[in-house]
Amino acid sequence: MNIKPLADRVLVKPAPAEEKIGGIIIPDTAKEKPLQGIVVAVGTGTKDEEMFLAEGDTVLYGKYSGTELEFGGEKFLMMRQSDVLAKIEK
Repeated sequence: MNIKPLADRVLVKPAPAEEKIGGIIIPDTAKEKPLQGIVVAVGTGTKDEEMFLAEGDTVLYGKYSGTELEFGGEKFLMMRQSDVLAKIEK
């Protein structure tokens, strides 16, 4: 990965949207934007806010959080650490 977020930003790869529910195939236009993803890169934090997230963390974020980016044919979201709602621990 050649993208390195600055300050308190994180780069998240969204989880894929569900393709079918109970045998019913969902068309692309009706799929909901996923609200969960994996952190693939993190910034260094700021002097006022340390970085709590790390690469590989699974996170939940708000429906309209982040800026969509496409890099190397894959879609990512760039957002501030404060836009992340929760970290899912396994």
